[in-house]
Amino acid sequence: MKIARFCLFFLFCISILKAQPKRYAIHTVAFYNFENLFDTKDDAFTNDDEWTPNGAQNWTEEKYHQKLKNLARVLSEIGTPENPNAPTLIGGSEIENRDVLEDLLKEPKLLPYDYGIIHFDSPDKRGIDVALLYQKKYFKPTSFSNIPLYIYKNKAPIKIEKKEETEEDEVETVTQNNRIFTRDQLLITGFLEGEEISIIVNHWPSRSGGEKASSPFREAAGRLNRKIIDSLLQINPNAKVLTMGDLNDGPFNKSIKLALEAKAKKAEVPEFGMYNPFEEMANKGMGTIAFRDSWNIFDQIIMTESLIKSDFSSFRFWKAGIFNKPYLIQNSGQYKGYPIRHTLTEVGFSDHFPVYVYLIKEINSL
Repeated sequence: MKIARFCLFFLFCISILKAQPKRYAIHTVAFYNFENLFDTKDDAFTNDDEWTPNGAQNWTEEKYHQKLKNLARVLSEIGTPENPNAPTLIGGSEIENRDVLEDLLKEPKLLPYDYGIIHFDSPDKRGIDVALLYQKKYFKPTSFSNIPLYIYKNKAPIKIEKKEETEEDEVETVTQNNRIFTRDQLLITGFLEGEEISIIVNHWPSRSGGEKASSPFREAAGRLNRKIIDSLLQINPNAKVLTMGDLNDGPFNKSIKLALEAKAKKAEVPEFGMYNPFEEMANKGMGTIAFRDSWNIFDQIIMTESLIKSDFSSFRFWKAGIFNKPYLIQNSGQYKGYPIRHTLTEVGFSDHFPVYVYLIKEINSL
């Protein structure tokens, strides 16, 4: 009888446990193009003259600090309300130097999260770089490096025309070897609550000279990205890798579909393959940047196959999104519906919307 009662009690406990809702740990991973996050100082080694008080943008200390305040608000809210915590990992681009990031993290909306900074200077002629911000409480970096992208112009020069994206990041070449200087790719590996994960932060070459003429440069960036990822998978076939950034190409372009080999549907992703949750959003007409009333998703977060498995005993991808709250959107005028960017009369946010993904892991209730 005692054995029978024990068995009944055991089965009763199991049934209660099964009835309890599953609990998950959650982390938001985000990317945001900060669009011209410059301080007001004139750097003699970069082409930043317009972003000074006497420059074309009349970039004063007051405007600079308003820009920091605007960015801090956005970064603190990405991924809410599904995750009340600010993003654990934030990739950023169009960053002048480490100083502007340190100023950004002093903003009241970000200060409580105790973010760390990983940043290197890139050879871009305007001095704009990529960086990673991370909450020290949850992520412990173990290694990081900046990997240069070596690309060259053809012998026949490419005519620089008005760009399809209204940015100022035109590429620069050196006459002797026609090398194009652009942003490095930033690779970080570390532990997210004890689980190893790698992040690559990107800002691929712009569309200066037109989309078609400049496509080979971004295809080269995609191949370098794929090479970095393959090297990580060679060391660990189950490596969890997130590559993120302003890729200056949409999910359907060659740099992503062919060079990076990203797939739109989980079922199509082979072993060691890449999954791009933003392709289906693009199919629905969603976007992170607009040009001539045409939307595209240049800002993407793409991941290795190990992050989309159905077993949530470790951190896996849950879902992705574009952070396009009403306060980030123009509500009138010629650019109604576009992201609110900086003008001579208004300090905006960015000409891009941020993107994000959630990583979740089931928590053992026992």
